[in-house]
Amino acid sequence: MSADRADLSRLSINQETLKQWSLPELAEGCAAAGIGAVGLWRAPVQEYGVERAAKLMRDAGLTVTSLCRGGFFTAPDEAERAAALADNRTAIDEAATLGTDTLVLVSGGLPPGSRDLAGARERIADALAVLGPYAEERGVRLAIEPLHPMFASDRCVVSTLGQALDLAERFPATQVGVVVDTYHIWWDDQAPAQIVRAGAGGRIHSFQVADWITPLPAGVLLGRGQLGDGSIDMRGFRQQVDATGFAGPIEVEIFNEALWARDGGEALTEVAERYAAHVLG
Repeated sequence: MSADRADLSRLSINQETLKQWSLPELAEGCAAAGIGAVGLWRAPVQEYGVERAAKLMRDAGLTVTSLCRGGFFTAPDEAERAAALADNRTAIDEAATLGTDTLVLVSGGLPPGSRDLAGARERIADALAVLGPYAEERGVRLAIEPLHPMFASDRCVVSTLGQALDLAERFPATQVGVVVDTYHIWWDDQAPAQIVRAGAGGRIHSFQVADWITPLPAGVLLGRGQLGDGSIDMRGFRQQVDATGFAGPIEVEIFNEALWARDGGEALTEVAERYAAHVLG
């Protein structure tokens, strides 16, 4: 299926996929390509100005599908935990200003010198108990993103969709849900059952796609592959998520230096073509 014949109404372009573009370029480029949604990141939005960015997106006719990222809740030190909660309240306020109902959470890795995974995960729950009501009051949902286990030590002790749901289900679905990200969960044979579980509870707050390529490029964080270049059955995941009744945006989030080195317009065209071919099929 070619992009010009495909239904791109659910396609959202995460800002990091086209990192070479400024916010105005992203807004102009997506609008010109007939793509009506984007996912944004806090640092470039803060640099541009949150309210200014919100107006830019509105004027371009773009919906903001998510803001990334909050989280990093696992520090045991009280001062660090208080600072993390304050920063997450700010992130929630930013999401509300941008008009998105989804704040993506990267929960945090093990504190230096610690091997206590259970304790780190419990501190995440403690933070969610504080932040969930604050977010709901502002029309924002917290979306726990499980990251591939290779990130457990330094970035995210939540490694599977099941672990994310175990945390989320302690709280109302209007406050806390999960991110289904193909890059992070494709390897897990329990993922299909957990997608069903997440959908049944109304907890799929974000669906993101990127491919897994090997050998991994230097710097694992930048190793996400263009759709169709790797090992993931993207269409299969989309069908599983759709089967739960989820009809929300499908956000393409690719961190890849080779993609960033290209002309932004050409890269966007290829992303849309790959989305049509490998996600919609």
